[in-house]
Amino acid sequence: MKQLLTLLVVGLLVCAGAALAADVTGVWKASMPGRDGGTMEMTFTLKASGETLTGTMGGRMGETEISEGKVAGDTVSFKVKREFNGNQMVIKYTGTVAGDEIKFKSEVEGSERPPREFVAKKSN
Repeated sequence: MKQLLTLLVVGLLVCAGAALAADVTGVWKASMPGRDGGTMEMTFTLKASGETLTGTMGGRMGETEISEGKVAGDTVSFKVKREFNGNQMVIKYTGTVAGDEIKFKSEVEGSERPPREFVAKKSN
């Protein structure tokens, strides 16, 4: 009986955690600060399944699959691998979901560049 009660409580906690996870599935659009005061328009197409996040990021350089995507409560994180002039770079994105916005921070791994912050808004 005690074991059954423990399993029931654990099951309820798991379900509650899944219910509290942010709803990030959908299309998100953002304008990210670029070089020389310009902006870069980006589209994130995301799909959450439990704590796993998959999808793509699109912009002026085309569409790229995200990797290592995670959802934990109202926090999302993933990486994007890009190639510029024969050099590969990994950009890590972390964000906090609040309603129909995700406040993102992006950082190039292994770079001394400061992180960039921007907001993506849900478009569907």
